[in-house]
Amino acid sequence: MYMFIRKYSKVPSVADAARRAKSGIGRILKESDGFRSYYVLDGGGGVGIAVMIFEDRESANAANNKVLEFVQASLLDHNLGDPEIVAGEVLVNIESDT
Repeated sequence: MYMFIRKYSKVPSVADAARRAKSGIGRILKESDGFRSYYVLDGGGGVGIAVMIFEDRESANAANNKVLEFVQASLLDHNLGDPEIVAGEVLVNIESDT
């Protein structure tokens, strides 16, 4: 598995940005090869973090480019700035047995 983490540090309202992005990013990701899961968290103080998990690096890179284009085009009024991006192979994955 491969994970992308995007951290935005100047988000006026993480909840609003997440609501507005959910349908567009959700559509992009669900149509993307290798998509596993997507999470958004409010880190407080204007910090928004998005996590995407894919089967492989190629699928993750392709989807990340589309997602960044969507964010830049659809959330311009939020002036999010450029995200800090961390990406890499998932080395440990522990899931609940329930």
